[in-house]
Amino acid sequence: MSFQDGAREGEAAMRAVFPPTPLLRNDMLSARYGADIWLKREDLSPVRSYKLRGAFNAMRKVQRPGSVFVCASAGNHAQGVAYMCNHFGVDGVIFMPVTTPQQKIMKTQMFGGDRVEVRLKGDYFDDTLASAQAFCAEAGAHFLSPFDDEDVIEGQASVAIEVEAQLGRAPDHIILPVGGGGLSAGTRSYFGDRVRYTFVEPSGAPSLADAVKAGAPVDVSPINTFVDGAAVAKIGDRTFARLRDVDPADVIDIPEDRICTTIIEMLNVEGVVLEPAGALAIEALADLAEEIKGKTVVCVASGGNFDFERLPEVKERAQRYSGVKKYFILRMPQRPGALKDFLNMLGPDDDIARFEYLKKSARNFGSVLIGIETRRPENFDRFLGALDQAGFTYTDITNDETLAQFVI
Repeated sequence: MSFQDGAREGEAAMRAVFPPTPLLRNDMLSARYGADIWLKREDLSPVRSYKLRGAFNAMRKVQRPGSVFVCASAGNHAQGVAYMCNHFGVDGVIFMPVTTPQQKIMKTQMFGGDRVEVRLKGDYFDDTLASAQAFCAEAGAHFLSPFDDEDVIEGQASVAIEVEAQLGRAPDHIILPVGGGGLSAGTRSYFGDRVRYTFVEPSGAPSLADAVKAGAPVDVSPINTFVDGAAVAKIGDRTFARLRDVDPADVIDIPEDRICTTIIEMLNVEGVVLEPAGALAIEALADLAEEIKGKTVVCVASGGNFDFERLPEVKERAQRYSGVKKYFILRMPQRPGALKDFLNMLGPDDDIARFEYLKKSARNFGSVLIGIETRRPENFDRFLGALDQAGFTYTDITNDETLAQFVI
């Protein structure tokens, strides 16, 4: 049986469990880029990500009465496996790091019901994975990889099958987020050369780009885990086997802070809740603006499991990246009227978001941490010019990551 036939068989079987996720044309993005842009809304699956597809396909092939499935995950894969354990009526043991937010633990347990046991092991994912694999060896259970499994790859290809059916044809261009490579490997294996691809990774975890350069999977640790749904240190062996010949120019990376601008825009303008990995494909449109004009483009919005406790951080990152929020260490003269002189330099669109005396650095001066928000980045040109003219001494620490960790 060909890969395409196997994927179609799996996709047809899924329909007894959940309906296809919507493929929706986005008018805002289509007008902005002069293209016909569609969003494949995997954030609207029963577990708010595409991960249950691969879990379903793998489990339907190997599950038997008394089967026990095991996975190591702090997020979407755990929820997909839990959901399918409940569906198939089999037991699952899900290993999660001790540091996993309680919300994710509760959702995993909710999807799995009394069929799933959650075990918290290890402070870091590598420790969690080792515990899960040791348990599998001891109990004779079936370990279910989040991406490096042929049946999982085949299951993720159901995204492409649905896109083709909903659009009535293959799109001209499809944009895919990449973590371990399961979704990309499955989609590319199904569509083949019929479409143009762009594979998008977070800048802090370029596992596919580095593997393509090296000709084999490589460990890109340490990684930035902010885009947790796509922050993978090493792409899978099986997924890379299906992606090794991609054009390096078709693999791009996007800074974590920049991804936040799309999360905020989609929430505020479209009312769509996306996790960082779910926003990757949409944010990549800006890098492809010239080549997608007049084309039919599908962006896979891979997930919407967003913890709203992270919203202040996401907004902060988006504002800093967009240039509308900056932080300074200001040397403030200790004289009457100095603060008033400083405040008079602010324009009508400028707001003080943070003001904190750090220390008295000299008898006549004090160091102040100050955060300024404004409506347009160019407002800072006028503000900084006024500071210079008045003789204020300051240091812009907005992009100093080390210092920001301590004082922002």
